[in-house]
Amino acid sequence: MLKKFASDALGLSDIGKVIGPQDYDKTDSDDYVLHEIGEKIYFLIKTRADEYCFTNLALIHVDGDSAVSKKRTLRRYEYKWNPISNVTLETAGTIDLDVEIKFTIGHTPFSIDISKNELDKVKDLYKALVEMERIMKSNEKYMQFAKDSLEYAQKSISNGMSQSSPAESFKAIAEFSNEWLKDANKKYAYDDYGSVFELFINN
Repeated sequence: MLKKFASDALGLSDIGKVIGPQDYDKTDSDDYVLHEIGEKIYFLIKTRADEYCFTNLALIHVDGDSAVSKKRTLRRYEYKWNPISNVTLETAGTIDLDVEIKFTIGHTPFSIDISKNELDKVKDLYKALVEMERIMKSNEKYMQFAKDSLEYAQKSISNGMSQSSPAESFKAIAEFSNEWLKDANKKYAYDDYGSVFELFINN
């Protein structure tokens, strides 16, 4: 018990370890993965207090108060509604015990310290997050372009460029907009980033 308190005081309990796939089922995070709909863990970092579980659909954060408390708060950040940004990796200096990966998901910033012995694995996570950030920013740009184009089409009809009656024009544009936005969402609003993790994570 005294060792646990000492490690808390020194900050050592915050240094994470990368958990291998063979041990995913021994973590708290695994209990909250939506296996029933095909959700899969691709990377998992565990400190004495917290777990950071990266799946194909979301980041699952099992947030502990401290290393000596059993109280946990579960937070889930779906990639579809919480874009990733500001990804950075700080490597260890000569006397440092850890490396640090930082990123923002949605509006929530994360800074995770990981043992410097795990640097090669953390590099893989860094590359996956950078690629996800790139895809998300690109998709956001194309989605906005798509919405602007739709708005222009709607204005064209409302300004009398259509030869149909107002009621017919309204119905046509409503039906078109609905289908068009569904198609745009399929193209530019990803649910599943499994292919990105599979490309970069070498478990």
